[in-house]
Parts: sequence; C-alpha cells; structure tokens
Amino acid sequence: MTLTELQYIVILAQEHHFGRAADRAFVTQPALSLAIKKLEDELGVAIFERRKNHLALTPLGEQIVHQAQRVLEEADHIRLLAAQGKNQLVGALRLGVIATVGPYLLPDLIPILHTRAPGMPLEIEENLTVNLTAMLKSGKLDVIMIALPFEEPGILTQALYDEPFKAVVPADHRLAKRTKIDAALLTNERVLLPHAGHCFRQQVLESCPELSRSDTESLQGNSLETIRQMVASGLGITVLPCSAVTAKHHNKRLAVLEFVKPVPERRIALAWRKGFARPAVITVLQDAVGAMTIPGLVAISPLR
Repeated sequence: MTLTELQYIVILAQEHHFGRAADRAFVTQPALSLAIKKLEDELGVAIFERRKNHLALTPLGEQIVHQAQRVLEEADHIRLLAAQGKNQLVGALRLGVIATVGPYLLPDLIPILHTRAPGMPLEIEENLTVNLTAMLKSGKLDVIMIALPFEEPGILTQALYDEPFKAVVPADHRLAKRTKIDAALLTNERVLLPHAGHCFRQQVLESCPELSRSDTESLQGNSLETIRQMVASGLGITVLPCSAVTAKHHNKRLAVLEFVKPVPERRIALAWRKGFARPAVITVLQDAVGAMTIPGLVAISPLR
C-alpha cells in the first residue's frame, strides 16, 4: 500500500469516472486501473463496485476512502513538520467562496491578502454552500467562506463579520424616497430573490419573515447581479447584502434603503478541516478581512 495508491482511490471516489480521475492524477487510465486493482487485491476487498456505465463505492470502500483521505492529510502535515521553518503562507490556497460573497468581498480582500502573504496565490472556487462543503470534506478545497449557522462533523469555523441587509427598489418606486424602511412594508411587493439553492435566499426569508412566500409566488434569479438588473427594469424589489450596494455598485435606476432596527443581517465565517496543516493561513485571512473597509461590515475579532 502506497500514498500514491491511496491518492488514486480518493480521486476516483470524487470523480466517479476512470478517465477524469486519470487526468487529475496525471496518469493513463490503464495505469490508474491497475494501481487500484493492485490495492484491492492486497487488501482482499472491493473498494469500488464496477458496472456498465456506473462506478460506485462499496460500503466498505466508503470507509477505506474516508480513512485514506485522513492518511493523506496527515502525510501532508508530516511534510510540513519535517521542513522546519517552512512558511505556511507560501504556496497556493484553494479557497471556496459562496456566490453572494465572492464578487463583493474579494476585490477588497485580495490586495490586502497579497500584501500580507505575497507567496500565497488563491485558487478560487465560487459555488453554493452545499457544493463547497462537499469539496472541503473531500480535500478539493482548503478553506471555504460561508454563512453561519454551519455545523459539519470534522469541520472548524471562525466567524469573520456581520453584514446587514438593505432593500433595493426601482428609483421611481413609491418607497424610493424613504431613507429607512420596515420589512413589513415589503409584504405586498413582488420580491426577487435567488433560487432555492442559494443560502442567501433562506437567510433573507429567516431575517425578514414578512417576505416569506411560496416559490410559485416569488420571483427568482440565478445571481444577485441578475436580480439587481431585473429590479432596475422595474420588475420588482429585492434585498441585498450591504457589500453589494456600496458606491462602486451605484445604479441611478435604483434606490437603496436601510432597514429599521432590528436590522436583518447575516454572519460570514471561515470553515476548514480539523486536519488542515496550515493554521497560519486562517489567521492571515481573519486579519485581512478585519483590515477591509467595506461600509456596513462589522468585523468579529477572533479569540486567540
């Protein structure tokens, strides 16, 4: 049994396809198949169930792959420990970010992060929380930025900042001249929100129960930017995080309104596996976020 063979079964378990797994492992498909068959023969068990046009883990295979992932992480940790004095902030960081954070936070975060960790370029994956979680658990990502609450076995979290929501209406809307608004006033409006796969939709409906309505009654969009343009066209109103309505996102066809207290908001956090071997990365990310000056964000100081 070798680390390479363990890496192969982890990759194949993630891809569910010999061709794609071979491409990721930079080997030929026959070489990958032979290595995995050799490991199965050595262990005396089937890790994968092979059928025509179908590949799946056996029940025992799921346990073996999970343990293999842990072994690979520990091996990475050993390499770091062996290289005394090695800078944890050198080397690419695989960062996952939910789609309602990435476009609005990263333009401010990356310059600060580059100054503080110039040897740590970011490989960024923007996706839904459920997909980022799966990629984090499988080792495809190192750290993800998500909204709380977030509880997953084997995953640690650190809150970064609180972010209030704001109402956005067409500039000629009857509410446009107000400076503050009660969510109750939006009850009878046509509300545009992201589709059900976006956690931001649920955050808004939980923070503003007055806006709760069935999927058939509310209008949905694939991104906050698409929704912003639909509101500008006069189709309805929406609720956006304050980072999405700063001066750089000004649109003369829109009016942005603050909510009266208690202001609906969300809490954004970092999440990483307990076995992550670069804890200094978490610290530098926290400090970089704390150094940002996006209006409305309230940084949360970590306990150290």
